Amino acid sequence: MVELLAPAGSRESLIAAIEGGANAVYLAGTMYGARAYADNFDEAGLREAVKMAHLRNVLINVTVNTIIDDKELPELADYLRFLYKIGVDAILVQDLGVAKVAKEVAPGLPIHASTQMTVHNLDGVLALEKLGFSRVVLSREVSLETIRHITDNCKVEIEVFVHGALCVCYSGQCLMSSLIGGRSGNRGRCAQPCRLPYTLVDEQDNDLLKKTAGKYLLSPRDLKTIELLPELIEAGVASLKIEGRMKRPEYVAIVVNNYRQAIDSYYADAFQVTDRNNHDLAQIFNRDFTTAYLLGKQGRNMMSDRRPNNRGVMVGRVAEYDRSQGMVTMRLSGSLAVGDQVDFWVKVGGRVTATVKELTLVKDGKNHNLVPVEQADAGMLVTFPVESPVYAHDRVFKVYDYKLMNWAKKFYNTGAPVRRIGVNVTVRATVGEPLTVTMVDEEGYTGAARTDFIGEEAQKRPLSREIIEKQVARLGTTVFELNEFTCDIVGNVMVPMSEINEARRRAVDMLESNRLARYERPKLTASAHIVTEANEMRTSNTGTGIAVVVDTLEKLQEALFAGADWIVFGGESYSHEAIIPMQYEKASYTVHKAGRKIDFNTPRIIRDGEQEAFHGWLKTVARYKPDGINVHNIGSLAAARELTDIPIHTDYSLIAYNNKALEYLKDMGAAGVVLSPELNLPQIEALAQTSPLPLACVVEGNLELMVSEYCVTGSFLGALHTGKCAAPCVNSGKKFYLKDRKDMRFPLVMDQYCHMHVLNSNRLSMLPHVMKLRDMGISQIRIEGRYMEPRQLKETIANYKEYLQLNGELSEEKKSKALLIEGSDITRGHYFRGVL
Repeated sequence: MVELLAPAGSRESLIAAIEGGANAVYLAGTMYGARAYADNFDEAGLREAVKMAHLRNVLINVTVNTIIDDKELPELADYLRFLYKIGVDAILVQDLGVAKVAKEVAPGLPIHASTQMTVHNLDGVLALEKLGFSRVVLSREVSLETIRHITDNCKVEIEVFVHGALCVCYSGQCLMSSLIGGRSGNRGRCAQPCRLPYTLVDEQDNDLLKKTAGKYLLSPRDLKTIELLPELIEAGVASLKIEGRMKRPEYVAIVVNNYRQAIDSYYADAFQVTDRNNHDLAQIFNRDFTTAYLLGKQGRNMMSDRRPNNRGVMVGRVAEYDRSQGMVTMRLSGSLAVGDQVDFWVKVGGRVTATVKELTLVKDGKNHNLVPVEQADAGMLVTFPVESPVYAHDRVFKVYDYKLMNWAKKFYNTGAPVRRIGVNVTVRATVGEPLTVTMVDEEGYTGAARTDFIGEEAQKRPLSREIIEKQVARLGTTVFELNEFTCDIVGNVMVPMSEINEARRRAVDMLESNRLARYERPKLTASAHIVTEANEMRTSNTGTGIAVVVDTLEKLQEALFAGADWIVFGGESYSHEAIIPMQYEKASYTVHKAGRKIDFNTPRIIRDGEQEAFHGWLKTVARYKPDGINVHNIGSLAAARELTDIPIHTDYSLIAYNNKALEYLKDMGAAGVVLSPELNLPQIEALAQTSPLPLACVVEGNLELMVSEYCVTGSFLGALHTGKCAAPCVNSGKKFYLKDRKDMRFPLVMDQYCHMHVLNSNRLSMLPHVMKLRDMGISQIRIEGRYMEPRQLKETIANYKEYLQLNGELSEEKKSKALLIEGSDITRGHYFRGVL
């Protein structure tokens, strides 16, 4: 049976998930989880969570899915060993360094690849399978067809998201919160800038959408796939994952329970999704719903552009509003009750929120014929107090359903389990012997105990079946409930009630211990010490070269003329133009003729259906003898290693944030690494001293904040939701930007594969500090030139060549010159501030 995997950001949510019907729960400790702002679980809480879940045959997966700094590695090692010892069923990781540490200090602890690893094709899945991962959580951008293809061709378990919030960027690739606010999503502290308002503008700052769309152009609707469960199960998915570790326990209870019902109906050969299922899923939380990319690109229909938060369920429209009395009258299209909370979507002024403290039914449409009620249903005319003015025809949405929330609370706040395990109990009592209690649960696990008291001849009231059954049935807050009861009483025996109760308690304890024993692991023999590999590569520094990323032959020529040492050519074109093999051949010839070196760049995202063409491309361009292949994800790394003998360099999108990740990348065949742009200078210096590989750092250019399968221009200007995009990114001749509420403009670039790249509004520049990286032993500084004009690129390279040669502290003249060259719209990224 497929696994239903539920989120838990608190103890209450954990209980709600288990009682709602989850087969497994994912949660975080107080460290290293990608939802750092959830309540999460301390060590005692984790122990309790594992025991509570395992007693009920529910698995616990712990998220360790943030990127880790070198200084945190010893503490991480202790934490991983702790998770192993308490019986955590798996850890989810993003950072390859975390996976390497886990293998060293806690071998045998199953490792799942988080969706933060951006695995979106079969190459990536197979690479992780070979590395010993037991499960891969696919990117939410994959289609049903891709899921089927992957599960048909791999042995590792596949997990997919089925409900909850969506990221507009490929998970693990977003730097927007990090670079504009200092709160890193990769460190678990995303500030969700995607839920803020933006305006789509052109170079002249014209609002291109005006009233035709809302302002929340990066805010997706919520994922809902309950109707697609048969297709997902039959596609071979092992685990169906619900998003929501930041959600309240009532949300967890409702969503889990509704998906449990649907899954159970499928396995009963009577699959159904009821109107009640759909209503409750919408009522508990929704930004409207979408199936995301499972059935194809939805365009604007995937976005909640007019409201980035819960919209609730529409329950009617305003008929009239009496300002003098502060009373609204409305015709209901859904039920409404005292205690509910509603939002009025007013024509002027946004939203008006009100709690229904009293509700009156208007009979026969006459205000003098009023009847107080606790609840009213669809079709009824009602009136209730609302302090702020609303207007006729305003839509009304119920955002809090009092009765539904109270029902959901019963899953976690009653103090007693909702889902219980039946036990058959046998009691034997006879004069001259201890009373024995034997319990056998539904799976055959047993627990038994006997009284210390020896049964005596009763003087007044001998034990009866009814008396004993009443005592052994008192299972209270345990997970068990009495199923069948067998009693064997020989003679007129007397045993004190306290003795019977104690025997029952000890039998329960033994039964629990036996149920938990199956989860016990062998004791760890590995040391908690992190193994440090010998760094043979760092014996000497031959100098720091300048590498330039370009996507046209014209820019390549300018880069060579300006003195670039290394060219990174191709991959994604910022001008939406295909780059054909002939251009790679010419690029290689031109660069080598100039006595320089060249990497062939690969796309950041390679859809599963594009893999075959990518493999063919690798074989073709290998004949042009590049000095390296620049890869962006683990699948491309594996493919390049298998299909070519060309050195492989990993870009910063394949995150390298600590020395263990560098070791892992070296083991996988990498010959050089571009470090994460979320590292600061002290962190980079420390890594440079111990790295087993040559290191590069990005120092110049408009960094990518997001790469997305969704395209703003195609969705809202190109009518992508109709099934065919008008390609405004190409045909309009315009440049596009997203302008935020502070009037910062973020350039939009659509590549030839129709991925949207959101670039930083401010250009990264480390010109007056580049010599610091040189002195640290960084092998290569990288200039991102794809968004630059050829002349600008040429001047930029020349400036870096000049400053890279300077020694010591800059003179005032050089400082002033650098500031003049850079201009005002620049950022130092995280080099001096780091990330939270």
